[in-house]
Amino acid sequence: MHRQLFLGLATLLLWPTLSLLVANEDNWAQFRGPKALGVSDNPDLPDKWGPTKNVLWKRDIPGRGWSSPVVWGNRVFLTTAINEGNTEEPKKGLYFGGNRAAAKTIHRWKVLCLDLNTGTLLWEKLARTGKPQGSIHIKNSYATETPVTDGERVYAYFGNHGLYCYSVEGELLWRKQWPAHKTRYGWGLAASPILHEGKLYVVNDNDEQSYLVALDAKTGKELWRTKRDEKSNWATPYLWENKQRTEIITSGTQKVRSYDLEGKLLYQFGGNSSITIATPYSKFDLLYVTSGYVGDRKKPIFAIRPGATGDISLRSDQDSSEYVA
Repeated sequence: MHRQLFLGLATLLLWPTLSLLVANEDNWAQFRGPKALGVSDNPDLPDKWGPTKNVLWKRDIPGRGWSSPVVWGNRVFLTTAINEGNTEEPKKGLYFGGNRAAAKTIHRWKVLCLDLNTGTLLWEKLARTGKPQGSIHIKNSYATETPVTDGERVYAYFGNHGLYCYSVEGELLWRKQWPAHKTRYGWGLAASPILHEGKLYVVNDNDEQSYLVALDAKTGKELWRTKRDEKSNWATPYLWENKQRTEIITSGTQKVRSYDLEGKLLYQFGGNSSITIATPYSKFDLLYVTSGYVGDRKKPIFAIRPGATGDISLRSDQDSSEYVA
């Protein structure tokens, strides 16, 4: 039975000043927006809204997806996964249910484009139909990864269910399907793709063979792939443009790692908690990395200076070093 569900933020309670946000910050094109900070500098955004207050429009989205919408110009792009059967409801509180089983019903993975000013559906594309390739956490979804756009193309990544590149007009330009891998307790994937200077970067941390891969954003051609000595993680990679160089930062339970734009490891350090979800970010020319889980003693926050090489892990008696501020 088809169920009508809402997509968190993708229910899109939009206010009139959202168009100003886009103009001020050169679009909200990726997970957490410009520079992955999750913050707008628009002084005119409302500090209060509700079912009718400061709402320009509202639209129901079929299916379920924890992905965020992205905005370019007057277009809003979002993803969803529609279960043709019954979808298990998320449960609040901690989950100790052990290994999860994959859904056995047919799902449809879709990419949607809405008009920013009116909420009108401009186009809707079916990316994939079939049974899910693997299971997800009871609080996860099959459309959790946020799409990314450069204003010409929009890239929708559904983890084990493929990567799809559409023109902003809705034409499928290319797609990639990689082998599905098992994840910790069957919790699924969540890390979103990132774009930089014509390259698309994807991290897939799983319990079988984790990797960081770079693709030509225009053609989908794989440019390089770096294996990662990691198990399942859920953190979106971060592109750190500092005073010395540009780095791809990946946060993991085993190690936080920095790679150059060709996939070469620059440095790494340990000390994260047992579950790594939070995306790194930078401010004041420092890189901030954190992780935490309610059951862990360690819930660290690291501030990293630019220019590190090798293993910069702290000793047990240290809380700072040359590169750990």
